[in-house]
Amino acid sequence: MEEHISTRHGNEIVAALVRVIVSNREYLSEIDGAIGDGDHGINMAKGFAMCGEAIKGQPLTLAQAFDAVSDALMEGIGGSMGPLYGSLFMGMADSVRDKTVLDKRAFLAMLQHGLSELQDISSAGVGDKCLMDTLIPAIARFEQAVQQGESFSAALAQMQQAAIAGRDSTRDLVAKIGRASRLGERSRGVLDAGAVSCCLLLCQLADRVTQSLNTMNA
Repeated sequence: MEEHISTRHGNEIVAALVRVIVSNREYLSEIDGAIGDGDHGINMAKGFAMCGEAIKGQPLTLAQAFDAVSDALMEGIGGSMGPLYGSLFMGMADSVRDKTVLDKRAFLAMLQHGLSELQDISSAGVGDKCLMDTLIPAIARFEQAVQQGESFSAALAQMQQAAIAGRDSTRDLVAKIGRASRLGERSRGVLDAGAVSCCLLLCQLADRVTQSLNTMNA
């Protein structure tokens, strides 16, 4: 039987995402402070902590848990990141709302739906020094792995590798969007905070899903 995870324990997956953002609050703000406002970690941690409080002790499906993230980020974060990440999680929630299990193809569809929602409000792409430099290559690598017949677990591992490479690619980019774009060449040489937070989220998501796969398919 093909590898799959249940969507019943979404609160556990989202609680892990909350932990990774809250625990990296200072790191994200430090990165952002080099070429931005220095508040990325503060805002992200605030939104995710709000989500953590909202879901605490509740048995939520993955769609319900992603809805909680989206709501908290849309309402709790200032600036552009709330709507951007809120749209990503809203799209992913919509994709899995009627599903009780996810195989690798359904997981891919979930990622693609999240990206599509995000692209409805943002024209940013790879090379702009932003979260898209992490997100788009990571999803593309996962899709490639699925098409090549790799297992769910192997595709997740490849997604993580691509997310890390995408994050690291922003160090050598000149910012084309956001406040950092005003710096021109001076924005080169520093990681983008959005790309870093996106990498943290994708890698944590992959880790949690891999753990679930190992449990479900043992």
